[in-house]
Amino acid sequence: MLFDSLQLRDVILRNRIVVSPMCQYSSEDGFPNDWHFVHLGSRAVGGAGLVFTEASAVTPEGRISPQDLGIWKDEHVEPLARIARFIEAQGATAGMQLAHSGRKASTQQPWKGSRVLAPGEDGGFRPILAPSRIPFRPEDPVPEELDARGIARIVRAFGDAAERAFRAGFRALELHAAHGYLLHEFLSPLSNRRADAYGGSFENRIRVVLEVAESIRARWPERYPLFVRISATDWAEGGWEIEQSVELAHRLALLDVDLVDCSSGGLVPGAKIPIGPGYQAPFAERIRRDVGIKTGAVGMIRSAEQAEHVLGTGQADVVVLARQLLRDPYWPLRAAQKLDQPIAWPVQYLRAAPRGAQPRAPIDLKEFASC
Repeated sequence: MLFDSLQLRDVILRNRIVVSPMCQYSSEDGFPNDWHFVHLGSRAVGGAGLVFTEASAVTPEGRISPQDLGIWKDEHVEPLARIARFIEAQGATAGMQLAHSGRKASTQQPWKGSRVLAPGEDGGFRPILAPSRIPFRPEDPVPEELDARGIARIVRAFGDAAERAFRAGFRALELHAAHGYLLHEFLSPLSNRRADAYGGSFENRIRVVLEVAESIRARWPERYPLFVRISATDWAEGGWEIEQSVELAHRLALLDVDLVDCSSGGLVPGAKIPIGPGYQAPFAERIRRDVGIKTGAVGMIRSAEQAEHVLGTGQADVVVLARQLLRDPYWPLRAAQKLDQPIAWPVQYLRAAPRGAQPRAPIDLKEFASC
C-alpha cells in the first residue's frame, strides 16, 4: 500500500509517503531561501508523495524562532511559489503547514540552546501571546493573554495565509494544532485557564480551532485538501487526551477537514512519553476507526516494512516521515526497491536506478533559472 496513490478531493498523491513539516531555522523575515529550495526540493526528487513546508507563521509574532518561515505578507508569496513549482514539477504535491507558536515563540535556534530570546537579541521579538498568562517553563517570560479581539485577528490571519498559500501554488494545507503551540494551548486545560467563551468547557476550548478551520476553508479552494495536525495526548495528568481528540476530529470532519495528522506531546516540559517505533500510530488508528476520517501516522517510522505495516493494518492512510527523511531524502526510492514496487526515477538519476525503473519526465529548468 505504501506506493498506492491516494485521492484527496481533486489532488492525487502519487504514494502514501508524506514529508513532515520540519523547522529549518534558516529564514530571514520569514522569507525562504536556497536552503529551503534544496531541502524541500530534494524530498520531491527523492520520491515522496506530499512535501510539506515547515511550520509557516501566519503572523510575525507567531514564529517559533526569528528564523522561521512566514506567510504573513504578500511579499512571501513569490519565493514560496518557486519552491512549490519545483516540487510539483517532480510529480509530488506541494503542501504548506500554517502555524502560530503561541507561548513557545521567540526561541533560539536549537543548535544554540532552547532559551527564549530577549527583544532584539538575535532577532528576538515581542509580544509572546497565549490563551492564559502561563509560561511554557518557569524561567520563560510570562506571555500576554489574548483578548477576544486578538483571537479574531489571528483567526483572520490564518485565512489570509491560506489564500497566500493558494496563490503560491500549494495544493494541500495543514493546520498546526499540536506540539504545545497556540492552538494546542487553547485545547489543553493545562495551558488554558480562561473564563470566557474560549476557556473552561471542552466546547469552549476547541472553539478557536474550529474557527480557524472555518476561516481557512472559506479562503482555501474546495477542491484542495486540508489536514489538521493534533497532539492526540499531552502525556500529562489533567491534560488533553485521546478521547477529546476523537471528539475534536468528529467536529473537524464536519468542517471539511480531510485528514488528521496524529502526533502527541509538546505542551508541557518533562512529560513522560513512551517513545518507540510507531508509538503514535495507535492514535491514528483510533481516530480513523471511531471517526471515519483519514489519518496520518507520524513518529519513529523508519523502515519500508514498518511503513507498509502501518498502512496494511489500517492504522493510517499515510505515513508522515520526519527524521528518516532528513537522514535520507531518497528513502522513497530505496523503499520502493525493497518492497519490489514500481516508482519513477528522475531521468538524471536513471543510471543509478534498478533495472527496469521508469523515468520521471525532466523539468524545464528555464522556469526556475529566472526566479
